[in-house]
Amino acid sequence: MLAAVVARHHADRYLPDPPVRQIETGPRIWYPAGQYPVLALPDGEHRTVKSVLNVRETMHFGDYVWNDQHVPQGDTWVRVDLARQLLSVFRDGHEIGSAVILYGTDGKPTPTGVFPIMEKQVEHRSSLYDAEMPFMLRLTGDGVAIHASNVRRGSATHGCIGVPPSFAALLFAAVKRGDTVAIMPPAGIRG
Repeated sequence: MLAAVVARHHADRYLPDPPVRQIETGPRIWYPAGQYPVLALPDGEHRTVKSVLNVRETMHFGDYVWNDQHVPQGDTWVRVDLARQLLSVFRDGHEIGSAVILYGTDGKPTPTGVFPIMEKQVEHRSSLYDAEMPFMLRLTGDGVAIHASNVRRGSATHGCIGVPPSFAALLFAAVKRGDTVAIMPPAGIRG
């Protein structure tokens, strides 16, 4: 709980202009036992989904949803869909959060595959790009990470995954080192 409070406090320092928008969700969509959908990951592993968030409106740059009410504790993992520009967070098979993302350009593409979270830092500065990377979740040895960004149309990263600052704080508090991040390649491209 303390981590969540600290993360929310630091998130206020990085709010973009205009502020991000948390979308309200309808009642959670629960799948019947024995009829759970299965998501394939880039490494061939499969993950079962027990419920998803009921997002009733189109999400735009800077938008996110988060609702972990009535979701049991359990393994947490993240799925990044580059084709849809969405990141989803799952706990014990239940989607608890989703956000519109930024990702790498053609010159510095975001790698695809399955990565463990190698490192977490509330405040981090990229030595390569001399840029703030709040709520940094490092995925690769060469610096690719998920971090808070001003998520807006026309922007991209140098291979990282940028998420709205308020969402980044929630994600940071929800995951731990070693948790899985699956980055799905855009349609028709293999990682």
